[in-house]
Amino acid sequence: MTFDALWDSILDVGREPTTGGYRRFAWNDADLTLREWFTGCAEQRGMSVEEDRNGNLWAWWLPPGWSGDPKDAFVTGSHLDSVPDGGAYDGPLGVVSAFAAVDEVRARGIVPNRPVAVAAFSDEEGARFGVACVGSQLSTGALKPPRALVLRDADGIPLGEALEKAGRDPRHLGVDPTLTDRVGVYVELHVEQGRALDLVDKPLAVASSIWPHGRWLFTFTGEANHAGATRLVDRRDPMLAYASSVHTARQAAELHEAVATFGKIRVLPNGANAIPSEVLAWLDARAADEDTLTGLVERISGEALEHAACDGVKLRIEAESITPIVEFPPGPRDRIARALGHLGDIPVLPTAAGHDAGILSAVVPTAMLFVRNPTGVSHSPAEFALPDDCRAGAFALADVMAEWVTADETPDDEIPRSTPRIARLG
Repeated sequence: MTFDALWDSILDVGREPTTGGYRRFAWNDADLTLREWFTGCAEQRGMSVEEDRNGNLWAWWLPPGWSGDPKDAFVTGSHLDSVPDGGAYDGPLGVVSAFAAVDEVRARGIVPNRPVAVAAFSDEEGARFGVACVGSQLSTGALKPPRALVLRDADGIPLGEALEKAGRDPRHLGVDPTLTDRVGVYVELHVEQGRALDLVDKPLAVASSIWPHGRWLFTFTGEANHAGATRLVDRRDPMLAYASSVHTARQAAELHEAVATFGKIRVLPNGANAIPSEVLAWLDARAADEDTLTGLVERISGEALEHAACDGVKLRIEAESITPIVEFPPGPRDRIARALGHLGDIPVLPTAAGHDAGILSAVVPTAMLFVRNPTGVSHSPAEFALPDDCRAGAFALADVMAEWVTADETPDDEIPRSTPRIARLG
């Protein structure tokens, strides 16, 4: 099956007709349908499929005569879930390209001398339960099962209950001790998020690093009251402190040459004629280095506390997830550049977006390929990549895969793992 046919086969799954965006959330119907699609793609290629203890999917292509568990595998893939009304490319492009690359490598008559796996990691976006990269964080130990199981969605359903409803046993969640043995390298192909490649007229790039980033929950607590009958001087309105904090976040981000976004809020009691009793607001903050990120969040938090005090409102701030900077190791990155040398100079770019490759980099060598996004728009129905660039990405991934699975041994400079400090949650 060609890249185009694979791509077309999932375009309608989880798409909301009124917005054109995707609502592929962890363990919902669309997510389960895509998991079935993944299994079908693997079976069509004679690849064995497993779902690990944390819901991550693995499709294995083993060398002829291989016996026992896979070791030192070349692994590629991404995720299949989306943000609310997200685009088609973020995540699925990497999984589709991985299967297309397997097809291309086989079409070249190449027989691998090491295992190959296509992976789809569970709940990367965190759209339903509020924490990103749940599958990879659980597998690496960055997220502990007790913390994960009590995460709740907007309807109050905990992750453990959602897993049970989907036929999974939540008691199985936890560290995957086989990761370091089974995975020799993980190469994630992803649509570019932001606009850099279009400006230099290049279809592909290699990632150098991932900015440190995190999510913080700001809970502004005031007093519910009548919107018409309550004097302004008698109000304890948490919406005022929240609104002031949004403005502060923008100013602080500009000052620190970083980004900060309040993109999700929950208002109680959420009545048009009622002063809110509580506003829950989630801050997403990212910066080029950890000191800058710390300073950014401290400034936003400090001023938010001042706003709250002035308005007679209480404020509680909780860090829900923090991921330090990830610097991808030079070994895999340089090897990708060599494998793609026939394409000319490949840009090497940092990214401010989080990825499973960043989480896994604490325990296995990882690398990333980016496919040009001509508009820079992501996490939106307008997210886009040109078909020719997508095909180029899949062929490039096949080149990288072919080089890796025909090499006699892993070069010495690839042995060291990257050196991020993983954030621990729970």
